Amino acid sequence: MFRREIKERDHWRALAERYGFGFHTMYGQPYWDESAYYQFNLQQIEHDLEAPTEEIHQMCLSIVDKVVHDEALLLRFAIPETMWEAVRRSWLMQEPSLYSRLDFAYSGNGPAKLYENNADTPTSLFETAFWQWIWLEDVVNRGVISRRADQFNILQDYLIERLAHIARLQPGQTLYFSCCKETEEDRATVQYLEDCAREAKLSTAFVYIEDIGVDEQGQFVDLENRVIRWMFKLYPWEEMFHDEYSQFLTTSKINWLEPMWKSVLSNKALLPLLWQEFEGHPNLLPAYFADDTKASALSDFVRKPLFSREGANIEIVRNGKSRHKTDGPYGEGRFIVQQYCPLPKFADSHTLIGSWLVNDKAAGISIREDSSLITQDLARYLPHVIV
Repeated sequence: MFRREIKERDHWRALAERYGFGFHTMYGQPYWDESAYYQFNLQQIEHDLEAPTEEIHQMCLSIVDKVVHDEALLLRFAIPETMWEAVRRSWLMQEPSLYSRLDFAYSGNGPAKLYENNADTPTSLFETAFWQWIWLEDVVNRGVISRRADQFNILQDYLIERLAHIARLQPGQTLYFSCCKETEEDRATVQYLEDCAREAKLSTAFVYIEDIGVDEQGQFVDLENRVIRWMFKLYPWEEMFHDEYSQFLTTSKINWLEPMWKSVLSNKALLPLLWQEFEGHPNLLPAYFADDTKASALSDFVRKPLFSREGANIEIVRNGKSRHKTDGPYGEGRFIVQQYCPLPKFADSHTLIGSWLVNDKAAGISIREDSSLITQDLARYLPHVIV
């Protein structure tokens, strides 16, 4: 695994605007960074990333099955009691999932170490499935990179195939896509997925989360009072469980993407359960609930809220002393602790690998760099190749 510097394409910003990649620069800082790329060999991809991704995913699903049948664990996961039966039913009915992303620390040597499971609302989808592939085609066609170069990236094909399959379970239904207003990256992710759905010959519509209403029968409706029966929402279950309209989640007849059982899979309480069930697995880090007496055995650890996104409210503790801490809105909830395992450092950046899954199959990787040990929302995205 190498970080290779490369000359940026002269026209890439204009090309990005043409393809709707308007958030390539955020707050005056580069988000998409093609001044370098990461190079892997096939062994690293297939053995160190692809195979563990699929294995760990199955391990995570086994934890979901355990949690939905155990009220004490549902409490541990901070899922409201009013939602227990709906979450359990969602799992037992095998409501279909679309995609998810596992985040790993991996240096190119030794086993990749799981940081967390982004199973409900993972972003950086457009950049991974589409944009970095466009970059690869361009630099290969220009002779900048060898024509033997490839990329671990079948994400777009898998998404279209999966959406077409799920559509057969919802005959005649329109698939709504939704995200919050004033979230450019989320809107681009949802727009990309809607494009994939259209490619799969689905009927689609869009509505902002804030514009969804409820009719007299307690069904969710769009701005034209059309009942919504099928929806992809880029909005986390833990927020939905506590929103004003949460009372209608158990009565409205909506097939959700992602399904409600993903509220277990995307919860960081998953990490202590994984360690408890599969202690010593080479791709796992020791993890415990913060109030577990076993947690005191860790002198170097990372403290994480059950619900946290973009590196918010994360604390790194070394030799029992706090060394680094991020702000955010998740500081009042419950926490887990995970053994400290720093991200590998390439040049002046700390590198995180996201490994994507669609329909239980590994589908590609994304790479983010941050000058901080904790990967946050402004971390840069870099492409990769396999040689």
